[in-house]
Amino acid sequence: QTHKPKAKPSKNKTPLQPSNTLPEKVRLVRYIALAGIAPRREAAKLIKNGQVSVNGQTVYEPWIYVDIGKDEVAYRGQTIRPEKPVYILLNKPKNTICTLKDEKGRRTVMDLLVGAPPVRLYPVGRLDRNTTGILLLTNDGALTQKLLHPKSKVPRTYRVTTVKPMNDTILQRLLDGIPLPDGVAKADAVELEDPYTLIITLHIGRKHIVKRMLEYLGYRVKALDRIAFGPITRKGVPRGKWRFLTPQEVAWLKMLPDPQKSQNN
Repeated sequence: QTHKPKAKPSKNKTPLQPSNTLPEKVRLVRYIALAGIAPRREAAKLIKNGQVSVNGQTVYEPWIYVDIGKDEVAYRGQTIRPEKPVYILLNKPKNTICTLKDEKGRRTVMDLLVGAPPVRLYPVGRLDRNTTGILLLTNDGALTQKLLHPKSKVPRTYRVTTVKPMNDTILQRLLDGIPLPDGVAKADAVELEDPYTLIITLHIGRKHIVKRMLEYLGYRVKALDRIAFGPITRKGVPRGKWRFLTPQEVAWLKMLPDPQKSQNN
């Protein structure tokens, strides 16, 4: 059976530092998003509710421009400053939680970002505690919202190890679609590396989607590893380590269609 080819890994070298710089003037909603207070849509609500001031004056118009170098913006009376956008790829190991803090004292992905810039970074989505591989982290709230939208079409590629062997019949069923309680789930491309190891690409970001598809077919997943997020791969990044995304990788993410804007058109 012929299956769709996997995305080629990026050949870009790892940059030593984030390449993005802040513009001189931005709209107030973006200023608040860059400061890590809230994504733009939520920031607009905060402004309209009178919780933001510029140079000591309460403002209610989200789309006004502010000068990053000259204007003083405050949220609930506290001065806030925008952060330079930071985009990080972490090769997540097992036994690691995708949260900022864990009340039980378990290791989180934030514990692994040794040497990262001192900005508020948030995971783009979640990987289960024992799922390994690519996890993106950023302080770019607008991009995070776009990538996590239910209708986002970002292809994700996983290497799946199962307890019992698979065959071509299983591959075809994954391509045809699996009926799940929250809708049919179809793979975009599938390939067997060996009878116990499946490479699967799909653009569905629903919770536990790969495990649920295989469990429906009677296959228990032994290990799950995300090996690509679109054209972005973890090549050259050891497990538990991180790197900055290259400018080309950031540009690819930003060029993806915004599902929210498509809905409004």
